[in-house]
Amino acid sequence: MNIIDQVKQTLVEEINNSIQQAQLADTSEIPEIKIEIPKDKSNGDYSTNIAMVLTKIAKRNPREIAQAIVDNLDTTKAKVEKVAIAGPGFINFYLDNSYLTAIISEAMDKGDKFGHTEEANGKSILVEYVSANPTGDLHIGHARNAAVGDTLSNILEAAGYQVTREYYINDAGNQITNLARSIEARYFEALGDDSFEMPEGGYHGKDIINIGKDLADKQPELKDLSEDERIKTFRQLGVDYEMEKLRTDLSDFNTHFDSWFSETSLYEKGEIKKVLDKMTDLGYTYEQDGATWLRTTDFKDDKDRVLIKKDGNYTYFLPDIAYHFDKIERGNDVLINLFGADHHGYINRLKASLETFGVEKDRLEIQIMQMVRLMQDGQEVKMSKRTGNAITLREIMDEVGVDAARYFLTMRSPDTHFDFDMELAKQESQDNPVYYAQYAHARICSILKQAEERGIKPSKEADYSYITNAKAIDLLKKLAEFETMIESSAVQRAPHRITNYIQELASHFHKFYNAEKVLTDDVEKTTALIALINAVKITMHNALDLVGVNAPESM
Repeated sequence: MNIIDQVKQTLVEEINNSIQQAQLADTSEIPEIKIEIPKDKSNGDYSTNIAMVLTKIAKRNPREIAQAIVDNLDTTKAKVEKVAIAGPGFINFYLDNSYLTAIISEAMDKGDKFGHTEEANGKSILVEYVSANPTGDLHIGHARNAAVGDTLSNILEAAGYQVTREYYINDAGNQITNLARSIEARYFEALGDDSFEMPEGGYHGKDIINIGKDLADKQPELKDLSEDERIKTFRQLGVDYEMEKLRTDLSDFNTHFDSWFSETSLYEKGEIKKVLDKMTDLGYTYEQDGATWLRTTDFKDDKDRVLIKKDGNYTYFLPDIAYHFDKIERGNDVLINLFGADHHGYINRLKASLETFGVEKDRLEIQIMQMVRLMQDGQEVKMSKRTGNAITLREIMDEVGVDAARYFLTMRSPDTHFDFDMELAKQESQDNPVYYAQYAHARICSILKQAEERGIKPSKEADYSYITNAKAIDLLKKLAEFETMIESSAVQRAPHRITNYIQELASHFHKFYNAEKVLTDDVEKTTALIALINAVKITMHNALDLVGVNAPESM
C-alpha cells in the first residue's frame, strides 16, 4: 500500500472512531465512509458526505453531525491540518502534506524498482502477442500489437506477476505450403525454368523473389530432390528466412520474447492427437456429415465447431486448442492473448474449448486490438511510396523512430480505433506527447548536473520542510500515485494508463519548474528541491521504461 492509500485509510479509520466517540452510531450501524478528492482544490484535499448519510441513524441535522465528527477527530493521527464544514454538511479535510515527502526517500532507495510491487505474489501469466504468420513483413497492426503486448508484460512484471512473453509461430498449414510453393516457383524461375506457376493465394513480394534467387545461386542441387522433399525443404527455409527477419524487426522495436512456440511442434510431439482423444473420451466430440465436431454449444458458443473436415484435414481450430491446452499444462495461472480485430468471433469457441477440459474460461483473456490508421498531413496513408504495399513496421521505425512509434501505439486503449499522426510523432515540440515527456526527463538531468557543479547532490538527509510550494505538493502527490497506477494498469490490463500517467507527471513537473526556482542561493532549500526533482527523474525513467521508451539525459 502506497503512502496516499495509507493516509486515506487512516483518515477513514479516524472518522469512524470519531463517530463512535461522539455516540452518533453504534459500530454495527456505521455505513461505508467514502472520501473523495474535491474538484475545487480550495475545498481541501479530501471531502466526505458521511454526515448526511448518518442523519437517519443519528436523528440530528447533518451540520450538527458534521460538527460532532470534527470535534472528536484525532487530527494528528489523521494527518489533518485544518477541517471545514461546508454546505449542508460536507466535511472538507486539509491535510498536513509533510507526509508526502517520504516518497522522495522511497524513490531514491528503490531506484529502478520504485513503483514496483509484489501485490500479485508471483501469479503466473503467459502473454501471447504479435504471432504474425511468417509469410511477410510486419505492418502497423502488428506494430500496435507488439507495443501494447510488450508494455502490458512490463507492467504485469512490475506489479509482481511472473510473466512469460510468447510468440506463436504459425509454421504449419496451408499458408506455409503456399509460401513453399511460391519459393519453388521463384527458385525455378531464377534457374530459367518458367514451368512452375505461382500457387493460388501465393506470395508475390520481393522477399520471395530474393529467397528464390539466393537458393538458386547457392543450392542449385535442390532442383533434383523429389517434389515432397523439395517442398519440405522450401517450407523450412522460407519459415527460417521470414522468422529471422521478424525477430530482427521486433528486437529493433525493443520487443522481446521469452518463448517462440512452433505450431509444427504440436504435430511432432503428438499433442494434437492427444488433445483430440481427450475431448473424445470426455464426450465432447461427435461425427456428422463426414466431419468431426466439438460440442462448444455446451459452453455458450453460438454453434458447434468443426475439428476435422470431410477431407480428413484439421481445421485451424484444432491445433489452436492443443496449443492453449499446452499453455495450461505448463502451469500458467492466466493466459492473455492479443488478437487482431478480425478474431472477434474466435473468442467464445476458444474459451469453450478450454472448458471441455474443466479449465475456467476466465483463465483465458482475449484482448481484441482495433485498427490503426496512419495519418500524414491530414490524409490516411495506406501504401508505401517505396514498394506500393502496406507500410511495414520497419518503415514506421525509420520514419518516426522506435520511441515515438511505441509511445503513440500504446497511448490509446487497444480496443479503440486510433489515428497515428506521423507528422506529430516527428515534431520536437510540446504538442508531441513523447517529446514532452522525454524533455521533462532531460531537463531534470540538466538541472541535476548544474547542481552537482555547485557541489549539491540529491540527498535523503535534505530538509524537506522547504518543499511548500503548491505545485511541488501536486508533484509529490503525483509521485505517490505511481505504484497504485502500476497496480491498476496491471489489474485492468490497461497499458495506456501508464502513458496517461507519464503525461500528467511531465505536466506537473513543467508547472512546478515554471513556478519555483530550483537552483537558488539558499543551499538547504536547493538541496531539498534537488532531491524532489531527482525523485521525479527516477519515476519518469521507470514509467518510460515500462513503455519501452528511452529516458534521454539531454535533447
